[in-house]
Amino acid sequence: FYGRPWSMDQRRVLFQMQLWGLNTYLYGPKDDLKHRLLWREVYSPEEEQLRTLIVEAQSRGLRFVYALSPGQDIVFSSSCDLTLLKRKLKQVSDLGCQAFAILFDDIDHSMCQADSEVFASFAHAQVTIANEIYRFLGEPPVFLFCPTYCGSLCSPSVSKSPYLQTVGEDLLPNITVIWTSKVISRKLSLDCLAELESVLQRPPLIWDNLHANDYDTRRLFLGPFKGRDPQLKSHLRGLLLNPNCEFEANYIPLHTLGTWYRAEKDYLKDEESEYCPDRALTAALHDWMEELNQPLQAKGSLSEAQVRLLVGLHYLPHEHGPSAQKLLQDLTWLKTNCHLVGANSKKGQPEKVDEWRGRASRFLSLCEDIAQLHGSVVGGANRAVLYDLYPYVWDLRNTALVAKAFICWLGRVLSDSSSLGSWKNCFHCGKTTGADVLGVDSEPWVFKGGVSGDVQMLLPVGSSAELFTHPPPLFPTSRLYNIRPYHSKDKVELYRMVRQLHLRTQGGHESTMAHPDVIGDCLGPCLALSPEYSFILEDELGICGCVLGILDVRSFAKRCQASWIPAMRDKYPPKGNSTHEYPDSLIYHFPSQLRLDALPELVDVSVSRTLLTSLLTALKANSQGVFCEVQPTDHQRLEFLTKLGFLEILRGEARSREGVVLGRLL
Repeated sequence: FYGRPWSMDQRRVLFQMQLWGLNTYLYGPKDDLKHRLLWREVYSPEEEQLRTLIVEAQSRGLRFVYALSPGQDIVFSSSCDLTLLKRKLKQVSDLGCQAFAILFDDIDHSMCQADSEVFASFAHAQVTIANEIYRFLGEPPVFLFCPTYCGSLCSPSVSKSPYLQTVGEDLLPNITVIWTSKVISRKLSLDCLAELESVLQRPPLIWDNLHANDYDTRRLFLGPFKGRDPQLKSHLRGLLLNPNCEFEANYIPLHTLGTWYRAEKDYLKDEESEYCPDRALTAALHDWMEELNQPLQAKGSLSEAQVRLLVGLHYLPHEHGPSAQKLLQDLTWLKTNCHLVGANSKKGQPEKVDEWRGRASRFLSLCEDIAQLHGSVVGGANRAVLYDLYPYVWDLRNTALVAKAFICWLGRVLSDSSSLGSWKNCFHCGKTTGADVLGVDSEPWVFKGGVSGDVQMLLPVGSSAELFTHPPPLFPTSRLYNIRPYHSKDKVELYRMVRQLHLRTQGGHESTMAHPDVIGDCLGPCLALSPEYSFILEDELGICGCVLGILDVRSFAKRCQASWIPAMRDKYPPKGNSTHEYPDSLIYHFPSQLRLDALPELVDVSVSRTLLTSLLTALKANSQGVFCEVQPTDHQRLEFLTKLGFLEILRGEARSREGVVLGRLL
C-alpha cells in the first residue's frame, strides 16, 4: 500500500499488476489506523474513497482483498466485539469489496480470562471468529485466514503442532490459510510445503516477504523474484508478495513476479520459457529504463550500466548482487593482504604488490561509480524515483567514500612503515561482513545494513553505528564529493580555504593580516609533521574541507618544539609564551588529536561527518582515543561532534584556555 487509497501511486501499481498478469491485491496497511489499531471504527464518508480503489482494481480485472487485523485487543468471547467486526466488514462489503482477509499475525498468543473460560485453546478462539465472519459475509469466494506465527505455537513441529492441527480440522474448508515458512525465506520448495498442506488439510497461500524491507531502514531490494520453483503454483492457493516500503523500488520485484507466474503456462508451450531469474531481471531492467528516464521534469538520465549497478548493490535479503559482491570481496582482500605493500614486507614479490595495487585501483573505481550513481539518481529525469531511492543511494555513497579513503590511506602509509607504526591492527579492527555472520539459515535482520552495513563492518570503526546511521539531508544534491589523503601540492589551496573561513567568522580583510600565511600556518605543523593523518574533502570546485589528525600528541609536541616552532619564530615576531601542555590524564586516554574545517556552503553537510569518519578509521589502527578543541560558543560544532560519540572531557584546559575539549574512544 502506498499513500492514500486514491493516490496516483496506488493507481500506478494496479496498472502495473494488470500489465504484468498479476491478479490479486491485498489491502492491509498499518498506516490505515482503522485496519489494525482502530479496527472497530467504521470509515467516515471522506475515508470511503476506499471505494475508488476497489472500483479501480475491479475495472482492471484484479481481485481486491480487504484485510482486517483485530488480533491485538479483540476479546474473542465478546459479542460486542463480534458485532463491531461484522459492522466494519459489512461497510467494506457495501463499498463493493468481494474478498476479505482476517489477520492474526504479530500478536501475543495468550488469551484473556474471559476467553479462557469459553474456548479450549487460542486456535479454537481464532477459528470460531473466522468461521462466523465467513458465514456472515455470505461465504465469499475468497476469504483468507492468517494464523499467529509463533515458534511455540508450531512446536514440536509443523505436523505435530496442536495449534495448526486445530486450524486444519476446524476452519471451514473453503477458507484459505495464509502461511510464511520463515519470515523471509531464501528458498521455497515442494518439500517444505508438503508437511504444511497435510496438517492444514488444504493448500496454503504463501505470504512472501522476499522483498519486504520494513525491518531495516538501510536496505532496499531491487533484485528479481527468486528461489521459488514455478511448479509450486499447482500446490498453492496463491502467493502474495510483500514488497519494499518505497513504491518506486518495486518495479523489478513485481515485473519478475509476473514473469514467474506466467512461466509454467508458457513452459508448456515452449521449453525455453522456463523461469530464469537472470533473464527475468534483464527483461525488467529493459522496461524499467524507459520509466526511469521518463521525465516528470526536464533532467538527465540513468545509463543501463548505472541501473545494473544500482540493482546489484541493492539485490535480495540473503544475496548480494554482482557489484556488491565485487565491492566486498575486494575490500576484504585488500585489507587482509595490505602487508604485501608494506615497507617491511618481503622483498622480491613485485607481482604481489602489483596485484594489491591493481585490486585497489578496481575497488577505488567502483567506489567512484557509486558516487557517480548517487549524482545521476539525484539529477535523473524521474523525480519520484529520486525521492524513494535517494536515502539508500546516499547512505551507500557516504560509506563508499570512507572505504575509498581508507584504501587510499593504506596504500599511502604502508609504503612507509615509519609513518604508520603498528599497522597490523588494521587486520583486526574490522569485523566480518553481515553475509558471513548470517549463514544460510539465519534471518536477514541478524545483521542490518545490507551492503552499506557490510562495508561498514569491514572498516576499523565499523562497530560505531553513530558514525554511519544518520538521516539523509532534506535537499538532495548531485554534487560529486571525494575524500582522499592529503598531498603536499594541496597546501596552497588549503591555506586559502582556512584563510577564507577565518575572514568569514572573524571579519576583517586580507590586507589587515600581518602575513598571508598567518592563518594557514595553524595547520602547518600537522601538514608538515603528520601528513599521513590528514584528509582532504573536495568537490568539482576544489578543496572544501579537511580533517587533520595527530596520532601521538606527546611525540608530536616534541617534534614541534624541535623543528616547527623555531621556524615560526623566524617567520613571525614573538608575542609572548603561548605554549600550553595538555594534562596527562587526557593524553593517557586520548593520545590523538584532530581538527576539522569545512566551508559553510557545503550543500550536503553529511560529508563533513564522512570526512571525520575517514580520519577515525585511520586513527583506529594505532590509537585508543582522540580529542579535539571546540569553542563553547560554537553550538553547531558541539552538537555535531556529540552526535558522533564525542563527550566533553575538559573545560578551560584547551590551548585557548576558554575552549572545550571533547574526546572519543576508538
